[in-house]
Amino acid sequence: MNTDLSRQLHAERTAVETLYRAFSEQNPDLVDAVLAPDWNDIPLAPGQQPGPAGIKTIIRMLAAAFPDVHIAIHDVVQEPGRMAVRAEISGTHRGELFGIAPTGRKVSFRLHEFHTIANGLVTTTWHMEDWFGLFQQLGQFPPQG
Repeated sequence: MNTDLSRQLHAERTAVETLYRAFSEQNPDLVDAVLAPDWNDIPLAPGQQPGPAGIKTIIRMLAAAFPDVHIAIHDVVQEPGRMAVRAEISGTHRGELFGIAPTGRKVSFRLHEFHTIANGLVTTTWHMEDWFGLFQQLGQFPPQG
C-alpha cells in the first residue's frame, strides 16, 4: 500500500473513531474536528437537528441516560472515503431516556453504521441502532403520543 493511501485511511479511521469517542468520553465538542459542517446524519433521531450541533444533543442525551456509556467497535470495513462499522453501545440506565424513567439496568445494544469521509471529515453517516433490543432490556417502550 502506498504511503499516501495509508495516511488517508489512517486519518479517516481516526475521524470515525473520534466520533465514537465523543460518546464514550461524553465530550460532544470532539465532533467539531471530525464532522463536516454540513454532515448528514441519516436518519435523524426524534427532535434531532441536522449537522454537528444535532449530534451533540444526542451525545448529551445518552450521557444523561447512561452516565457510563461506552461504544465498543467490533468490526470495521474500510476503503478510501468509506467505512462500515459494527459496534455496541453499553451503559447503566440512570437517567430518563425517551420518557422511560431510570431502571438501573445494565444494557447493551448494537449499531451498524456506514460513513462517507472526504478531506478527513465525516460527511454522511447512515445508521441503524437496535432500539427494540434496548427497550426489551429496559422492560418497556417509550410512551406513545
